[in-house]
Amino acid sequence: MGWGAALSLLKAGFAVHGCDVRSEVLARLAENGGTSCITPASAAGDADVILVYVVNSKQVEEVLFGPDGALETARPATVFLLCATMAPSATKAIAEKLEAAGMLVIDAPVSGGHVRALSGEITVMASGAPEAFDRAAGVLDAIAAKVFRLGDRAGPGSQVKMINQLLAGVHIAATAEAMTLAAKAGIDLKTLYEVIRVSAGSSWMFENRGEHIVSGDYTPRSAVNIFVKDLGIVTSEAETAGALTPLASAALSLFTEASEAGLGLEDDAAVAKILARKSGASLPGVQE
Repeated sequence: MGWGAALSLLKAGFAVHGCDVRSEVLARLAENGGTSCITPASAAGDADVILVYVVNSKQVEEVLFGPDGALETARPATVFLLCATMAPSATKAIAEKLEAAGMLVIDAPVSGGHVRALSGEITVMASGAPEAFDRAAGVLDAIAAKVFRLGDRAGPGSQVKMINQLLAGVHIAATAEAMTLAAKAGIDLKTLYEVIRVSAGSSWMFENRGEHIVSGDYTPRSAVNIFVKDLGIVTSEAETAGALTPLASAALSLFTEASEAGLGLEDDAAVAKILARKSGASLPGVQE
């Protein structure tokens, strides 16, 4: 998602300084007209807007406040877009630290996957001060097709993203269950996929992840471990709020089992492999 945002910003004419732990990504950024930086601090000094695309709140803390973190060089009133999926409580705490240092913050988790990120058509679930939105307007226009302004402080963006991830994780688990049941029943999966994706039982996740299962392609677009994290946030926050999330809990158990079976870095559709193994079903591209 971060790579797609960087390319979209370059296409829109922005000067982009990027930092990544992978040297090959930095090389690709330079090849596409960006400036590669070794540390967050070296990327942040001249920036008006900083987008933080990492996996979890721990990594956000590290790249912002750790050694050579962005806050070491960022100028006052720099706008920070917190694009990682985090627990709302963690987002609020990080935003408070940034604001105390004189920065502007938009709680800005994103959705749409790497394909929409590459085309500058992601959805941003955003909340923050009006001044932050005003200063980051051009950046948001370049990376997103839809920006939902959900409040004037950090927190609501992450809350809405949490609900989105509840649905996304449950839909992926349901897709895996449906496809493995079909395989066990002897239904041709390609035919089933073509029928369901234009029928009432479809969802965006079924259409996207169902194709991965049909083709037997588990190259990670989003990994199993991402939903271990995200559904863990859902169930933890729900418990704190006194809400019941039985479907999210069941999906989390399936993702956790897949991760513990060594599938954590595979595409999240790989949860189907766990169900197939347990039910004795054969899936395309999966060795029994």
